[in-house]
Amino acid sequence: MTDSEPAPDVEILDTGTCWQLLRGVSVGRLAVRVRDHPDIFPINYAVDQETLVFRSGPGTKLDAILNGSAVALEADGVDAATGVAWSVVVKGPAKAVQPGQDLSESVTLRLFPWHAGPKESFIRIVPGSVTGRRFVVVPPRIWWHPLNAPGSESTFKQPGQP
Repeated sequence: MTDSEPAPDVEILDTGTCWQLLRGVSVGRLAVRVRDHPDIFPINYAVDQETLVFRSGPGTKLDAILNGSAVALEADGVDAATGVAWSVVVKGPAKAVQPGQDLSESVTLRLFPWHAGPKESFIRIVPGSVTGRRFVVVPPRIWWHPLNAPGSESTFKQPGQP
């Protein structure tokens, strides 16, 4: 791609492709609502049919989930060889998997937390929506605009400047 070529369009992914991509990675970012603000946590997850399962220990994330907070999980990836990136967002309720409610199946999922702390709660996200997109990553010369370049003061203002 040259500087004069337009950026390619973003490809909107179908749900099946989104699930395929989610199965290919195991780390995502989980957003929950904590009191009056969002909070984001990296998690290791596994796809179980068309739900996501992860483990959690006590703390802010688990408290928000148990209090009925809606969640969003974002996972992404990039193919270094082709320069094609993707991003998938799953939104929906998250619930603790109760003993006797397919806990035996959840225990067999390949969940490999990065943190060694106790993670005794299994959480399942049952999506209300699954959306994704794929696009070519453009080189920085296409979008980079130095903040101190001539004319940049007309496009970028420091907070508090008129």
